[in-house]
Amino acid sequence: MPYLRVRLATASHTPATTARVAQALTQLAVTKLGKNAAAAAVDIQYRDPTSWFIGGQPLAAGHQSSFFVEVKVTAGTNTRDDKAAFVQAVFAAMQRLLGPVAATSYVVVTDVPGSDWGYGGKTQSFRYEAAQ
Repeated sequence: MPYLRVRLATASHTPATTARVAQALTQLAVTKLGKNAAAAAVDIQYRDPTSWFIGGQPLAAGHQSSFFVEVKVTAGTNTRDDKAAFVQAVFAAMQRLLGPVAATSYVVVTDVPGSDWGYGGKTQSFRYEAAQ
């Protein structure tokens, strides 16, 4: 797993951009967080830059893009350094893919207890215990 929820406020709203963002985030989940690419789900939604505000000002006024990326991972599977490397790499990737990005763009790594989520009808705790 992970599950990545992505909100993009950008004028670069194309199917190609969407695919590149999904591919980049999946790859970073693998390389920075050690996750399985086959189990990574990426949900990308676009927002109009005129309805995205930073400091009370619409993003569109500054001719930049912005984003919010949240990745949910199983608690205890990543270190503080893993998470910091992921946050840094996501910001750099979004700058590369979207052009000028507002510094006030967010990456959130959320730890979820293994008993509280899963896929394929099995919790992460069940998978861990079955592997022992």
